[in-house]
Amino acid sequence: MDKVGGIIVAAGRGDRMGSPLNKVYLPLGDDPVILYCLRVFENSGLIDSYAVVASKRDLSFCRTLLKSYSLTKLAGIVAGGETRQESVAAGFDALPQDCGLVVVHDGARPLLSQDVLEGAIKLAAGEGAVVVGVPVKDTIKVVEEEKIKGTPERSSLWIAQTPQVFHRSLLENALNAARASGFEGTDDASLVERLGHQVKIHPGAYENIKITTPEDLIIARALLGTDTNDYMEKRTGLGYDVHPFCQGRPLYLGGVEIPEGPGLSGHSDGDVLLHALTDACLGAAGLPDIGHYFPPSDPRWQDASSLALLGIAKGILAEEGYHVVQVDLVVAVEKPRLAPYLEEIRGRIAAVLGILPAAVGLKATTTEGLGFVGRGEGIACWAIATVRE
Repeated sequence: MDKVGGIIVAAGRGDRMGSPLNKVYLPLGDDPVILYCLRVFENSGLIDSYAVVASKRDLSFCRTLLKSYSLTKLAGIVAGGETRQESVAAGFDALPQDCGLVVVHDGARPLLSQDVLEGAIKLAAGEGAVVVGVPVKDTIKVVEEEKIKGTPERSSLWIAQTPQVFHRSLLENALNAARASGFEGTDDASLVERLGHQVKIHPGAYENIKITTPEDLIIARALLGTDTNDYMEKRTGLGYDVHPFCQGRPLYLGGVEIPEGPGLSGHSDGDVLLHALTDACLGAAGLPDIGHYFPPSDPRWQDASSLALLGIAKGILAEEGYHVVQVDLVVAVEKPRLAPYLEEIRGRIAAVLGILPAAVGLKATTTEGLGFVGRGEGIACWAIATVRE
C-alpha cells in the first residue's frame, strides 16, 4: 500500500465552547484533547507521517506544547487559513511528497479508535475516497422558516465524521477545483463529490464525537472514565519570579499579549506571571522548579509560549498524581495598567489548568515608586497554587 500521511485539523476558533483557549488544547483527563487522536496516529502501523494545522494565533502555543511529547511521526505544525479548506490545503502542503494516501481528521475528535482509522485507510486504498460515518438514530426534519417541509427516509441518512481518506491526487484536484470556483464545502468529501468521484462510507463509532460545546467535553470525559472527584490530599506551593523589561519584544502576561509593552527578557516569551505560577504548581507537588524542566540551555524553549509550558507542567503534575484546584497571583508593576486584561488572563490560566475562572485569584499592584519595580525596570510576581492528590 502507498505511504499514508495524515492532516490533523486544529485551526478553528471554537466559539461555541466559550473558552479563551482553543478547544483542542483543553484538558481531557491528564492530557489536552488533541493529544488523544495524535497518539492513535502515532500507534497505527499504517500511518507514516502527519501534520498538525493550528490557527495562526495558537501556532507558538501548539508547537511548544507538542514538543513535550514523543511524536516521532509528526512532520510539521503549520498555520491554517480562514476556512477549513485553506487549513487542509496548508496541511496537505506540509506532508511528504511520497504520501499516496491522505487522511484528514479533526483534532477535536479525541475518541477515534485505531480500528476505525485503519479500516478507512484500507478501504480508501482501493476505492480512492472514504468517509467515516454512522447511521442517524433520530428522525430528521427538513425545516424552512420554522416550518417542516419534509421528512427524509432515515435509513439512507448517515452522520459524516472524520477521518476522511483520499488518494493524494484526488484530494489535490478537489482542493484546487474548489479554490478556483470559490466553493466552500462543509467537509472534505463534498469537494471530491463535486468532481464526480464516488465516495464510499466506512462504519465509524458513535463515541467518535467532535468536541464543540462544554457538554461534549463532559461526555468525552465520561466515555474515557476520567470524570472523577476522588481527590485526596491537598498541598500548596509558592512561586516567585522577576523579569526586567526588554525593548523590541512583545509583553506577555498570563498568556495575553499586552500591547502597551515593552516586553520582558527571558529565554521563553518572558511571561513572568506564568513562570511564577508554574513554579508554584511544581512546588506544591514537591517537584523541581521550572528551570529544571525547561532549561534556558535547551533550544526547544527559545521564545516558547509560557502558557503552553504551564500546560506541560500540568501534565507533569498528573504523572505524579496531582491536579491543580486553585491558584492565587499578585503582579507588581508600575505600568502598563493591567486592569483591562485581568479577566482574560484569568480565563486563559483557568482553561489550561482545567479549573473554573473563579478558582484563579489575580491582583495587580504597584510598589508606590519603590525598588526596581517602582523605577519601571521590570515586573515581579508572586503565586500560590493548591493541588490535590
